Amino acid sequence: MTFKVDSTLSKKENAKKLNTSKANILIYTAKSEKKALTGLSKKVAPWEVKEAKAAKRTTLSAKQGPIYLVNLKENTIGSHNGLLSESPYACAKESLGKLTSELLKNNSKEITVEFFDVTEAQIIGSIVGLELALYRYESSKKLGEIKFKVDGKPLEPKTITNAKRIGLSINQARHLVNLPPNELNPVTYADQLKEMYSKSKTIKATVFDEKKLAKENCNLLLSVGIASDNPARIVHLAYRPKDAEKETYALIGKGITFDSGGLDMKSAAGMRLMKKDMGGSACLVGFSRWLENSGIKKNIDIYLALAENAVSSNATRPSDIIKARNGMTVEIHNTDAEGRLALASAIDLALDKKPDYIIDMATLTGAGKVALGQDIGSLFSNDDELANDLQKSSALTGDLMWRMPLYSPYFVGLKSEFADMANSASGHGGAITAALFLEKFVGKAKWAHMDIFGWTSGKKPSLVQKGGSGQGVETLINYFS
Repeated sequence: MTFKVDSTLSKKENAKKLNTSKANILIYTAKSEKKALTGLSKKVAPWEVKEAKAAKRTTLSAKQGPIYLVNLKENTIGSHNGLLSESPYACAKESLGKLTSELLKNNSKEITVEFFDVTEAQIIGSIVGLELALYRYESSKKLGEIKFKVDGKPLEPKTITNAKRIGLSINQARHLVNLPPNELNPVTYADQLKEMYSKSKTIKATVFDEKKLAKENCNLLLSVGIASDNPARIVHLAYRPKDAEKETYALIGKGITFDSGGLDMKSAAGMRLMKKDMGGSACLVGFSRWLENSGIKKNIDIYLALAENAVSSNATRPSDIIKARNGMTVEIHNTDAEGRLALASAIDLALDKKPDYIIDMATLTGAGKVALGQDIGSLFSNDDELANDLQKSSALTGDLMWRMPLYSPYFVGLKSEFADMANSASGHGGAITAALFLEKFVGKAKWAHMDIFGWTSGKKPSLVQKGGSGQGVETLINYFS
């Protein structure tokens, strides 16, 4: 099992024989078009340059190799106060993602990428777009040696490193979701994370096995994984930089490595993609790859609630009542509403360290996707400032989240005649009632919950590989940056 991924952008050559051409990519906006095209007519026919001015992207032929012109469109505010508009970063990311297929076909030995009067966000977005578009599940693609320049001068190595780390973190999340469930289960997942951070200077990994989980009364999580031969785990990744600020954060990720639905079993079609039900945990693992070397001066605890929702004679049944770690009793109305149970155990465990903020990430409900589709995550929060900051971060990166109402009257659907509450409500508003369930476990902390889909059909140019999308990673990186 290849668990950990590396950068796709390196100076190593393709396995295939590279040709001797040297490709050039000129990236500019309308205001820097003249500057970018100055001197280009010496290399190509003047009328081609003139024709290229009207094109968003075009390819010109030159003796040394192809010249790709990428004219990035300016940011447009649009509706919803710009929160759903394509940001300069996202535009650059998708523009270079789309260009990558042509670069691979050309197979040049050397590629020079030149930026003209563009923002740092556009530069980083461009490099991230290349990184993402080269990822493949079995063997990522490689380009020839890439040189980056800004207005004729070499791009700062720090900027390149920063962009590559962002791309790598997203690809890490994508790759984890793409792993088959017969290889990635709660035990192997936890073991690999322990190994990944065994020598880290900033992140320490601690694994709670089934015995430790029982001792900690993480009964809700244990009830989810009880029917599987692969017992449940919680992995705690503790990020502890020097001179950290006082505010502390707990990030919680849902990691159901496969979800059959339990005794309330899903249909065959509904079960088909359920290896992706650990997408929330994958997002946080990807984020942790970036966090490890980020230099962020915040104490951040990541808790990954890992289980496999299977079926056997000892499986949790509808009508079972489980006592949560915080003392609340939960009647199981639907065994397919298991993710909130797993998250609740991890959230309560996180509260032991009294975090100021709790952010959870989960592929929690189909209702979220029905409402907003696969590209926009549902954002719930008990704190306006936290919600606004997260939504702005999502807009800046094109990793879109949209705030949904935490409408407390809907909690009546979670009432139980026999326990403090049920784990599922019938009827509409499923994403809201799931969030209301989680709210009962967060205490007084400022809290945000992101209900994501975590999967892509491959329609975005930067996400050529169908499968895991890495949704949520860029939102968190931008928020903590």
